[in-house]
Amino acid sequence: MNVGNIVLVVLVILIIFIIYLGIKVVPQSKVFIVERFGKFTRTLESGLSIIVPFIDRVAFRVDILERQLPRFQMSVITEDNVEVELDSTVFFRVLDAGKSVYRIRDIDLAIENTAISVIRSAAGKLQLDDLQSSRETMNQEIANRLSKAAEVWGVEVTRTEILDILVDEKTKESQRKQLNAERERRAAIARAEGDKRSTELNADAELYEAKKQAEGVKVAADAEAYAIKIKAEADAKQTRLIAEAIKNDGQPAINFEIMKRQVDGLSKLASSNQTKTLIVPSDITKALGTIELLLGSVSKDEKSDA
Repeated sequence: MNVGNIVLVVLVILIIFIIYLGIKVVPQSKVFIVERFGKFTRTLESGLSIIVPFIDRVAFRVDILERQLPRFQMSVITEDNVEVELDSTVFFRVLDAGKSVYRIRDIDLAIENTAISVIRSAAGKLQLDDLQSSRETMNQEIANRLSKAAEVWGVEVTRTEILDILVDEKTKESQRKQLNAERERRAAIARAEGDKRSTELNADAELYEAKKQAEGVKVAADAEAYAIKIKAEADAKQTRLIAEAIKNDGQPAINFEIMKRQVDGLSKLASSNQTKTLIVPSDITKALGTIELLLGSVSKDEKSDA
């Protein structure tokens, strides 16, 4: 092999090596930061990219997947002066790779320290009971405040989680006593409401009974009034008939009515349980005979009229 062929082979190998250095394949989960002579030039997105060999270089390979900080604990004093330990974590992802590498050296440590500050500030405005019951609201507030602080680093905080709230034994015992007192209070309220409801139902029952009794009295009074009305109408009709008979027949009709009433009175007296002996005056028997004569006279008159 002569010198010319050797030079050609070396040249081909050099060209292939230069092309290899200039071709960059970026994975889907990463972006590459390219520097030219030590200065940021551009960001390579996922896929195939070409740079200038020996002039450009990939300075940083930044992971853009959402990731989670390791769990960290902090001591927090609540508004009611109770010291608790909060077990927390933060989820975030890189949006601007250039800011994440040129504005801060350790992005994970920076986010953790900022999160601790924000969580302590947010928890200090809540009482212990609110801190335990409003965990979701607190997580949202911490995420919003932490996102604003992390924008300068090109990072988006997707969410924060208060994983656990740890309290000492003395505080737990106080909470147990408070919980028992609350249960007793609720039970007392439930009993009082039950007694109140029972009293209301009894009062309603008594009122209903009184209404029904009043309705019964009203019905009885209406019936009695109706009976009196019917009797009065019958008496009035009878009176009209007697008056008409007197008008038509004259003195015989009057005598007939008088004799009829005497007989009715005698019949009631005879049918009384307290009557053992009945003495009938002679004029009563005469009255009976007179009634018979009157009846005969009336029948004759009716036949003659016919």
